[in-house]
Amino acid sequence: MLAWPLSTWMILLLATFLVSATLCWLAIHYANRRQLIDQPGRRRSHVVATPRGGGIGIVVAVLAGLLATMVGDPGSATGWPGREELALLSLGGGVLIVAAVGWLDDHRSLGAGIRLCAHVLAVVVSLLPILLIDVPSLSGNPVMPWVLAALAVACIAAVWSINLHNFMDGINGLLAFQALFVFVALGALCARSGHALDAQRIGLFAAATLGFLPFNFPRARIFMGDVGSGSLGLLVAASIGWQVAAMPNLIYAGLIACSGFVVDATATLLSRVLGGRRWYSAHREHLYQWLVRSGMSHAKVVALYMTWNLLIVTPALLLAAIEADDVSTTGALAAGGAAQAGFVYALALLVWVFGKQYCLRAVSRSRKRAA
Repeated sequence: MLAWPLSTWMILLLATFLVSATLCWLAIHYANRRQLIDQPGRRRSHVVATPRGGGIGIVVAVLAGLLATMVGDPGSATGWPGREELALLSLGGGVLIVAAVGWLDDHRSLGAGIRLCAHVLAVVVSLLPILLIDVPSLSGNPVMPWVLAALAVACIAAVWSINLHNFMDGINGLLAFQALFVFVALGALCARSGHALDAQRIGLFAAATLGFLPFNFPRARIFMGDVGSGSLGLLVAASIGWQVAAMPNLIYAGLIACSGFVVDATATLLSRVLGGRRWYSAHREHLYQWLVRSGMSHAKVVALYMTWNLLIVTPALLLAAIEADDVSTTGALAAGGAAQAGFVYALALLVWVFGKQYCLRAVSRSRKRAA
């Protein structure tokens, strides 16, 4: 499909940013009126009462941007809605479901089961064009079982993406900066492969996230809330799907880009499960939370996570992209990508283990001095 002219895309980026920023500013006043305030507490990493729900600006800006790209699709020549528009409508429907349950949870706490069912429904809705159009077209094809297995894995991964981004939204700026990095990285890979329109749409996700950031970092005037964190998780999953479709030989790129968050959320969850604790309860056991508890500022912790992205993830992605151009054997490329992803994740796990040990010692020393 044809990409938008640069000038038109820049206008869309600016409009998306302004819509997000304006609605985030309005959300502050709404949250104060409705007393949607996160109070400091033992299981929280902030010390000042702060409104929540600012992620509504990101959601509305993204949906408006997607609608604009559907209505004025420069490559649409076969009537509307076409296959591409149906896919975007389905994604928008999935985002609406996640945002709606998050908005309700921000107003009054919902049960973990209700949220999980809504997230599964949102992912299924997002994949409807594939489930209703692409899968039936493979009827009788011997690859059908593999396609269904891949879809099952994709559904589980997308649901986990929604939840892990919610879990990692606990200090000022961390989730917004991480989402920005992932969107820029995946957008650049899509553009590099010639899928400029997908890159431009991912760019709109980045612009919407950027509109929220000044209200949350370095000082938080409002928190994103579940309405924003879960929606970003689904958008990250969708962006990974677009990148994989654009560059099937770089199937591991999305995993590498998200490695910092995936390892922190997954290792923390497993440690709580193995320790017999209620994994779905609020806690402060993620590495980023331990770093804050050890005495680091929110800004310093965010800088550490972004340093990981710049020094480890970015070179790994660049190397993978170069190898994708040079290697002609699909099997060799897949093995190389798996090895790169395995190395990044092994290193991330080591950082998580030793980082947590460092924090435990720092907290213990602080308590001894206080005593």
